[in-house]
Amino acid sequence: MRGHRPGDIGWVASRHGALYAAEFGWDERFEALVARIAADFIDRFDAAREACWIAEREGRPLGCVFLVQARDEASGAPEPGVAQLRMLLVEPAARGLGLGKQLVAECERFARERGYRRIRLWTNSVLLAARGIYAASGYHLVASESHRSFGRDLVGETWELDLT
Repeated sequence: MRGHRPGDIGWVASRHGALYAAEFGWDERFEALVARIAADFIDRFDAAREACWIAEREGRPLGCVFLVQARDEASGAPEPGVAQLRMLLVEPAARGLGLGKQLVAECERFARERGYRRIRLWTNSVLLAARGIYAASGYHLVASESHRSFGRDLVGETWELDLT
């Protein structure tokens, strides 16, 4: 596992777009959302509070995850003590090896080290493998809502992990 470097942000957006289209039938608006989130990560990056991990083997990326300062969606203001886990992805060829669990554990380690009190994440109910990782790591489902996004009817979920 390593931190991000030039070229990684494009890979993150591209692979999310391609995999979610192939596996869930999501349209290009999902890739656009991931690209916006990834661009915001670079534009606001604070190495003392945020990180990205790219898992790779022999120079080829196999997965990624981001941990950022959580922000109020309306105002954009930072939420003190709250980190947000974003854009967890594991390539199909690397699934079942525990890589997703390792990436999530790295977020938790970093968040504790940096003094965060809680980690929040947003996902969708159809992402069963990711939800399983979150539940096994002690995250709790705190909210859900139906929405239409990426050309599909979905159920969005907010999960949280208390670090105190």
